[in-house]
Amino acid sequence: MLQIGETAPDFELISDEGKSTKLSDYRGKRLVLFFYPKAFTGGCTKQACGMRDNYSEFEAHGATVLGISPDDPETLAKWRKAENLPFNLLSDPDHVVADQYHAWGEKSMYGKKYMGVIRSHFIIDAEGNFEDVQIKISPAKSIDRALKSIVG
Repeated sequence: MLQIGETAPDFELISDEGKSTKLSDYRGKRLVLFFYPKAFTGGCTKQACGMRDNYSEFEAHGATVLGISPDDPETLAKWRKAENLPFNLLSDPDHVVADQYHAWGEKSMYGKKYMGVIRSHFIIDAEGNFEDVQIKISPAKSIDRALKSIVG
């Protein structure tokens, strides 16, 4: 289990803009890193738009936001534009980063079990350490808890 104070695993993924993005690129800033299952779906849109709607508050407190899902960069770019998201979305098609962050695991829908992204968010401090770890969280609670963690 990931612990508060522990160093967040570094990663390198491709963004919705087709650019290579590393966690270490954000050193010196606080970061809200959220994992969601799929672009253009109800819960994921609620979570991403909640982050969007509070983005100025995050920025005012020295934080930025990044979203991660298995979607390809082209799909992420379309979704980002459709929802007017002011932050980048990263593609993790092989769920390598989701695995590192314990945001990949068994899920169940309509009685069927399958593997997928577990909705989660992490607050990472300017030095790259976990300030908050929220795994298996609803979209609404993710927004509220991330905001409380950043704003205080």
